[in-house]
Amino acid sequence: MNNVAVRWCVLIPCLNEEVAIRSVVESVLALGVPVIVIDDGSDDRTPDIVAALPVTLLRHTERRGKGEALRHGFREALRQGFDAVLTMDGDGQHLASDIPRIAAAAAQYPGHIVIGARLRDLGQQPKGRRRANAVADWGISWACAQPVADTQSGQRWYPRAALDLVDLPAENFVFEAAILIAASREKQLGVVSVPIASRYHGEFRRSHFNPVRDVSRITFYTVGRVVHYGNVMVSHRLSRRAPLIVDNHPD
Repeated sequence: MNNVAVRWCVLIPCLNEEVAIRSVVESVLALGVPVIVIDDGSDDRTPDIVAALPVTLLRHTERRGKGEALRHGFREALRQGFDAVLTMDGDGQHLASDIPRIAAAAAQYPGHIVIGARLRDLGQQPKGRRRANAVADWGISWACAQPVADTQSGQRWYPRAALDLVDLPAENFVFEAAILIAASREKQLGVVSVPIASRYHGEFRRSHFNPVRDVSRITFYTVGRVVHYGNVMVSHRLSRRAPLIVDNHPD
């Protein structure tokens, strides 16, 4: 199902995902898509499980954070000659069944980042998480000077122009916000959101995202970017428009 015009792969950063990683990777492989897995210093069986699968496995001997895992994966994808990557988490929260719709939106909107936005079944999102995501969308959209739905989703399509931002000086979870902002401001990329289900119950391990530490880091970075790019009120007005959403679900 790979787009003949664009060579792309799926990138899966992971840390201690021995429960879910095999099923996640195999579900993507079933689509016929190349997979790169970046193990960020797991101390469980995650790297051994992945090593037995027909994928590219990159390993960190110590934990470097999600930003460095994505950065390592981007560089490997570029080294292998891919034009785009689709990222997803290794804990099973993101479904391979959503990949064709995200890829279709990317083909429809070349030169855009495509986000698998958790807009379906919002009632499954914990209230605190839903409020935090709304605040993040407000701030990061402002920094991007364009509306973005679900800035905190890790299921994203990055075109080549976004991959070229691999050396952005941002770490951990800030990297995902930074690449949205820089791609919008410096590469003039648009952002499209494809609705996916919100999946939070039961089977997922506790998030590596620290609500206090990581939200603070993202907030400080975002405020700095708003000020850096200037035209603060113009950027705010542009960010208040309706986000571009492609609801291409078959039902």
